[in-house]
Amino acid sequence: MPRAPAVTLGIINDRVSDTATGRTSVSRLPVILAVLVFAAMAVLTGIMVGRFGYLTSSRRPEFFAVVGALWVLFAVGLVLLRRVPARAAIVIILAASTVMGGTALLGPPNTSSDSARYAWDGIVQDAGISPYKYVPSSDALKKLRPDWLFSPPVQGASGPTCGLPRPYLAHTSPSGVVMCTAINRPSVPTIYPPASELLFAAVRAVVPPDAEFWPLQLAGLLMTLAVGALLVFGLRRRGLNPRWAALWAVNPLVISQAVTNSHIDILGSLLTLLAVFAIASGARWRGGILLGAAIAAKLIPILAAPAVLRRQPWKIIVAAVATFAVLYIPYIITTGIGVIGYLPGYLNEEGYNTGNRFVLLRAFLPGTASLVVAVLLLGAVAVLAIIYSNPERPWLGQLFVIGSALFIASPPYAWYSLLLVPFIAMTGRWEWLALLLAFTVRELVPSNSAYEWSLFTAAVIVAVVSLGRWDRARAGGRRMAALVPWRVGGSHD
Repeated sequence: MPRAPAVTLGIINDRVSDTATGRTSVSRLPVILAVLVFAAMAVLTGIMVGRFGYLTSSRRPEFFAVVGALWVLFAVGLVLLRRVPARAAIVIILAASTVMGGTALLGPPNTSSDSARYAWDGIVQDAGISPYKYVPSSDALKKLRPDWLFSPPVQGASGPTCGLPRPYLAHTSPSGVVMCTAINRPSVPTIYPPASELLFAAVRAVVPPDAEFWPLQLAGLLMTLAVGALLVFGLRRRGLNPRWAALWAVNPLVISQAVTNSHIDILGSLLTLLAVFAIASGARWRGGILLGAAIAAKLIPILAAPAVLRRQPWKIIVAAVATFAVLYIPYIITTGIGVIGYLPGYLNEEGYNTGNRFVLLRAFLPGTASLVVAVLLLGAVAVLAIIYSNPERPWLGQLFVIGSALFIASPPYAWYSLLLVPFIAMTGRWEWLALLLAFTVRELVPSNSAYEWSLFTAAVIVAVVSLGRWDRARAGGRRMAALVPWRVGGSHD
């Protein structure tokens, strides 16, 4: 298979010419500089996690400065990798990912409390109770509550109050006792699907009750490294530039959301990538099983499905649906309809039922109309992916579908973009990093207008750079590639 040119990132030069000797030699300077840049990123990550603590309004300037520095260093590191030999680049990328992930373990979650619910769901399951049966504040689970997740409130002049690390005030039910907890929404059932719940139970089963957040963080690191290794393998096997794996492996958002805050989206990303590689190689039954497990981890991996449905889609669909159903069966037996959890309430809370959540669309349309248009756009994107995606190289179609869905749905949480990043890496389409930056802005600057403008800016960057690719492809005589670039296999995807 011919090697694809790396015009996307420009990181293809493995060697530099030695004009004095007429020989080709490897320059050590880019290697040294790249190592120093990624080492600096690891140090900054450790400082942010170990020293700053949980993100509060008083610490936002510090977080903003460090995160901004991390993204600048990330960009510099990507440029330096242009001049690093491929084999050395792979070693640097994987080593840097390991070291950065290790420093991301130096403190508890710092921008999200979701992993507290993960830990609690695991504790409940290991006690033989379905996580969908009771809410965390239920008196039925009183004996299971560890001190690091629950504590009594502090009695102040204005009443009971809670502070970090257990900031949420709740009342036990039905007794009504006031308590503090690290779990957000402690009075509602869990929202997570069964594959995630199985992972929570497995992680908590091998650690003592007083183990706090680090077990899930370590699991997040291992899965992050696994995705990075898969990307290197997948890129090399298909003749693509293995340096593109850096777009995932040393990405500041990935390290923060998958490791420090251990969001379960990392499980969906890992399973989805495995599924896509399996289907692209012709193993549709196995790929369908993996895709069903990915959807049973966080639901949104279903966005990866359209681009792999051109050939024998029934095998993939049957395998995915069967796997999804089988994973739910044990929980349905014990909990019944309760397995739906807080999903309907969550969608209502986030404004998806009224259309108010669609940030880009609501700028032009009223809520109800934006909901209708969003559904139509998502359907059209999925159909285009089914029709035009290359079954042997579906990642550009998946980038198109997942990225479009994130722009349209505009969730306010950065970790939703973890599903997108592997396909940015598989295609080298660096412009989509602008969308990740928009999510980062939303996390650090709690302003709807800032999020709206950052999304608009990201959309413009993606559109302009993509049109530039289209124009270059057309100028090179590849009109079909310019029109539907994800359909044509070969050097450009």
